[in-house]
Amino acid sequence: MNTHSYALVKFWMIATGFLLLLISQLCVAAALASTGNSQANQPFGANLFSGKFQSQANDGLDPNYRLIPGDKVALHMWGQVTIDEILTVDAKGNIFIPEVGEVNVAGARATELSTIVKQKVATVFREGENVYVNIVTATPISVYVTGPVLKPGQYSGVASDSVLSFLHKAGGIDGKRGSYRNIKVLRGNRTIAQFDLYPFLLNGKLKHIKFRDGDTIVVDRLGSTVSVNGYSRYPFLFEFLGRQMTGRQLVRYARPEAKVTHVQVSGTRNRKPWSSYLYYNQFLNTRLLDGDRVSFKTDARPETTHIRVEGSHLGNSYYEVKQGVRLKEMLDYIEVDPEDADIKNIYLKRKSVATQQKKNLKESIQRIQRSVLLVPAQSTGEAAIRAEEAKLVLKYIELARETEPEGRVVTSENGRIANIRLEDGDVIVIPKKSDIVTVSGEVQMPRAQVYARNATLQDYIDRAGGFAQRADRQRIAVVHPNGAVHINATQRVMPGDQIIVFPRVDPKNMQNARDWLQVLSQIAVSASVLGF
Repeated sequence: MNTHSYALVKFWMIATGFLLLLISQLCVAAALASTGNSQANQPFGANLFSGKFQSQANDGLDPNYRLIPGDKVALHMWGQVTIDEILTVDAKGNIFIPEVGEVNVAGARATELSTIVKQKVATVFREGENVYVNIVTATPISVYVTGPVLKPGQYSGVASDSVLSFLHKAGGIDGKRGSYRNIKVLRGNRTIAQFDLYPFLLNGKLKHIKFRDGDTIVVDRLGSTVSVNGYSRYPFLFEFLGRQMTGRQLVRYARPEAKVTHVQVSGTRNRKPWSSYLYYNQFLNTRLLDGDRVSFKTDARPETTHIRVEGSHLGNSYYEVKQGVRLKEMLDYIEVDPEDADIKNIYLKRKSVATQQKKNLKESIQRIQRSVLLVPAQSTGEAAIRAEEAKLVLKYIELARETEPEGRVVTSENGRIANIRLEDGDVIVIPKKSDIVTVSGEVQMPRAQVYARNATLQDYIDRAGGFAQRADRQRIAVVHPNGAVHINATQRVMPGDQIIVFPRVDPKNMQNARDWLQVLSQIAVSASVLGF
């Protein structure tokens, strides 16, 4: 094996070991970042046709279905006369029953059919004749669907089908071009019904008509619209029925959250950009025009702060306190069991810190990419090593990008708690007392050990089988329960600590490998992806 091949294999072994370490730690505490797509550009009701009811078989007719010529009826009679036939409703609306004669059923509801037939049979057979009758098939009809729908055309159904059923068969309304509020049903050249789907979307109210063969459903063009975002339960694109809408009408559809105090409205007036910032009550009487954008906002200074408590505590987990409260004041109201709670290692989780950590993480990833992927190679062998190195770097980068920092703020040191001002949404974490010290990373047997008062850092590593062959004895991290991290620590190990031994990289064989392995290990610790 030549020098380059040996270096490549060695690099692969070291990097793979570190990769397995990072994966195991990520599984403990990392959360995948989730992003949501804005719905402000989606029309209200866009998901109405995303279901599968159009492809589902109809298990039975509508009980209110009215018979028409061409429908088929199953008739079973036994007693004085036995009849077992499928009868068709003729052009006059009758079915013909042997020994009985014509029975007019046109226009009768499905639930009324049995009664009508039994009454007719009873006029001929006074007693002893049993009758069972049921609609077998309803006469299919064809309805045309046109306008801004995804698949305009001719679709079959039955007269009792709803307008939604035919629209669904046509692929639904095109949200960019079609109207959800102006849908017509034409019979010949006459409009027999108009539909506005908003009442159905809000309250489940939908007008019902009986379709006939040859009817046409026409979806009109999309009318004037206004988009909604911000603190709204329905951040969608809403359509006017006329040329304008008031804020009060929009509120009925958009349902802003209770905390909304102001509304920003922007659009075009007199062919010029226009914007207005209004109190909520003023907005209710504001006239909205086509293309306006409405953002519901909360702009009042909150008088209280919401604090959550996690970990080893008694009583409430949520508190609403005055603005500007400090940590020590807050701790006076939190009941704990002194035998169970590790009050010397209290720490915070803060959203603003997590955001900054995420930003720093992104910058670190970019530095790693530049340092590894943009360094030129001096020879063919070196280029091969760099290529394999780059593949592994990209794997680490993908893992790092999935890391979601928790925004840990170290508030205690040597048993003293910093009396910092709390922010809205802060989480106070009170760790549970532990008698365990965990040793992981490049040791022979990673394991959890019982804390020993007089044991040194080396003692715990020796109890884990000693350093592994790839261990970097100069890079050992001690992570404390409060989140504080010390590299190459010389102080005494305390209960609940975690000892992490990082891998050693030979810089002579792996160019730039030391830099990015070191950066990633620091990312793993600072982002709190190493589970405690």
